Amino acid sequence: MKKKLSMLLAIMIFVISILTGCTQTKELVNVEGDVVNDSSNPIEITDMAGRNVVLEGPIDRVVAIGSALRVYTYVNGTEKLVGIEKGQQSAKTGRPYIIANPELEKLPLVGEGFPANPDPELLMNVNADVIIAGDILDVNQIEELQKKIGVPIVVISYGSSAVFDQDMYNALTIIGKVVGKEVRSKELIEYMEGCKTELTNLTKDISEDKKPSIYIGGLSYKGVHGIESTSGNSPVLNVIGAKNVVDDVGKSGSVMIDKEQLIKWDPDILIIDENGLNLVKEDYQKNPDYYNALSAVKNGKVYGQLPYVSYYNNIETAMADIYFLGKILYPNEFKDIDVIEKADEIYAFMLGKPLYNIMAEKYGGYVQINLE
Repeated sequence: MKKKLSMLLAIMIFVISILTGCTQTKELVNVEGDVVNDSSNPIEITDMAGRNVVLEGPIDRVVAIGSALRVYTYVNGTEKLVGIEKGQQSAKTGRPYIIANPELEKLPLVGEGFPANPDPELLMNVNADVIIAGDILDVNQIEELQKKIGVPIVVISYGSSAVFDQDMYNALTIIGKVVGKEVRSKELIEYMEGCKTELTNLTKDISEDKKPSIYIGGLSYKGVHGIESTSGNSPVLNVIGAKNVVDDVGKSGSVMIDKEQLIKWDPDILIIDENGLNLVKEDYQKNPDYYNALSAVKNGKVYGQLPYVSYYNNIETAMADIYFLGKILYPNEFKDIDVIEKADEIYAFMLGKPLYNIMAEKYGGYVQINLE
């Protein structure tokens, strides 16, 4: 009898110790493998400004300002968002992350949006647990704003590239940790890297003498521009090893060329970013001889690409554009790629909805262009 009581007592102690151990576990994990934050599980983050930020859980109310909102929607849709900047509120802008999430328009306003500074009073009104700020204020301004509103601010950054940037991956990782969606963040990074690998593999064996030259005009940069607005050392073209005539200038990023330089370069293929297409067509009507002197125009090698620059870079559209550009430049290598299907795959994975037709209706889509 004593042996039975001793065994029963031992079993009870063992069970109690297991239950006690469970209640003391610091990290709770959901069925998807994400860490669930609660009041006993503070989140410690080193943000992309090098600041150490401690968030006391649970994180249920989030505001994302500047470029952070777009990245946030990739990770967590509109879940937990409680405010939006006026500059990001309208789906009429053609920004995929807004089109995919029309409920964003109904959120309370927290400010005008970049380039205006955040509104402390409006931010306090929404009672956020955390603010995620992207590419909008310097560190001193962030610290001042945080003290003023009493809400922790986590800083992220896009990086300098329109696509496949390590800074972008870091931003996704940080947001995933803040909102308990680390598995989703990892999936996004793996998907983007998979696209990069596919594009690189499709084009890595093409010899330079088999590559047509290309120029992309009409690119947006702090506004809409005509044919003279382009990009040097373009990440969109570099990933497919394209022969970008603008690289002769030796500059990276936005470049405004003298229009006569385009005549000298005379690229084989001319791409017009459809944000600037109307300006290019207006210019054509004023000076058709200029455009008709270009080989690409003479040979019917003028195409439109979906605009990816609108309130910072729309990463998913830039990725879709690369597949389209690859198909135009290297039709044999991309013969098995349906660029419209690929665009919808990218939109669906990044934002949850196939958006190509909506974007094409707004801008024109992946089509051959007649400037007349």
